[in-house]
Order: sequence, then C-alpha cells, then structure tokens
Amino acid sequence: MHLETERLILRDLAPEDYDALRRIMDVDTMWAYGHAFSDRDVADWLARQISRREIWGFSLCAVELKATGEVIGQCGLTVQDCLDGHVPEIGYVFSREHWHHGYATEAAAAVRDWALGELGVSEVYAIIRDVNQASRRVALRLGMRPCGVMMKHYRGMDMLHIVYRTQTHQE
Repeated sequence: MHLETERLILRDLAPEDYDALRRIMDVDTMWAYGHAFSDRDVADWLARQISRREIWGFSLCAVELKATGEVIGQCGLTVQDCLDGHVPEIGYVFSREHWHHGYATEAAAAVRDWALGELGVSEVYAIIRDVNQASRRVALRLGMRPCGVMMKHYRGMDMLHIVYRTQTHQE
C-alpha cells in the first residue's frame, strides 16, 4: 500500500524500519498495551505486519513525514477478531512526540477512504481500549461510532475495548 496525504506518506513496512519502530514503541507510546515493546516484541510485530501484507495484501504501514522522511508512526488496515467475526480494522500508533498534531486522524482518514473505496469493503472498524481517550477521539473524527464492547485478554490482563464502526452508507 502506498498512500499520500497533505503531510504524510504511508508505505509498506520493511525490515529496514526496525530501528524506527523500536524508537516508536516505547513505554510512553505503548501505554495502552501496558508495557514498552522489547527488541523481540518489535521484531515480532514487524514480521507479523509483513506476513499480514503477504496474506491479505495490506497491513499496518510506516508513516513518514513528507517534509523530512522521518518515520513517526504506523497506520493501516488489519483483520481482527471482533465480536462474532473477523473485521477490517484501522490501527494507528504514533510516537508520543508526534501526538496532538493531527497525524493519526490524517493517516487513518486516508486508510479509511482507501479501504471503503479502492479495497471495496463496506465498513471499517477501530477496536480501542476504553481508557485510550485520544484514540477514541480519532475514531469519532473519522465518522466512526461505537457499536459494541469486547474484552481482550493480553499478557494476563483483561482489557475492555470499545468497538467503533463506519460504513459507506448512513444507518
């Protein structure tokens, strides 16, 4: 996948992005997961994204600032277990120093439009931990609305998540 917005380039993640991801996936950025990602966690994450792209044709992408080429985060589409099935989910993770600049909304809107348009899916989801107010606001800015809740069990913790959804037509 290759998408461009006014300020950003979204491109397929590659093995060369490991160092950038390692910097991004620290304890401050990954607080909703409850931990910083270790070197092994980052390597596994990157390998999983590359594998997802090979299987589905899409995954999370590296997000670069057009002005500098710096990788400041990830955003893209994955398939997630949700409620009673598998759904296309927009995910986004940005380094803390790049929060509150509108990058997550800008990148996620491009992914939403690509998924609903070019990919042809009828709806996209965002599955967001209930305490992650910033990500929930991004989903609302994307025109998504809550449609359910689910519990995810992660590293010995139960984490409540709110499921957001948007569709190509109004309900």
